[in-house]
Amino acid sequence: MIGNDIVDLALAQKESNWNRKGFLDKIFTKNEKLQIFNAEDSEVMVWNLWSRKEAVYKIYNRQTQIRGYFPLQLECFDLEIIDGIIYGKVAIKETVYYTKTEVKPQFINTIAVENIEDFDTIKTLENRNNIQKINKIPSYFENETLGYKPVSISHHGRFEQIISI
Repeated sequence: MIGNDIVDLALAQKESNWNRKGFLDKIFTKNEKLQIFNAEDSEVMVWNLWSRKEAVYKIYNRQTQIRGYFPLQLECFDLEIIDGIIYGKVAIKETVYYTKTEVKPQFINTIAVENIEDFDTIKTLENRNNIQKINKIPSYFENETLGYKPVSISHHGRFEQIISI
């Protein structure tokens, strides 16, 4: 399974006041808030952690069919930067997922996977051709294998990311 999330930083800055009272308490755990307050750029860290939680939520929702708003049940940890890419983990109910986040001046994009080896098989799709929903889950028909592969689609503001495994 895969999940992804993209945040248009200009739109997030315009539409979301993450400094308002109570905002961080509704979304981030104590340890995550420490990461935010200790970050060189707290605003970027807010959207970095948010993007990770959203990407993992997409996998969790597909696996469990549980929909809801429960960001405090998802906790980001073990962030490590390698060649400008931020790798980390997100846990929910004793299950750990792996994340890979790219931070650019205009956007933040996170890809989440169940198995760390799956990062090597991620494909970025240029459009929504050959994508259809099977059991309410987007899937991509791959011509090479004549089979369906899981797809994750994320859109925010000026940006869209479509990935398959």
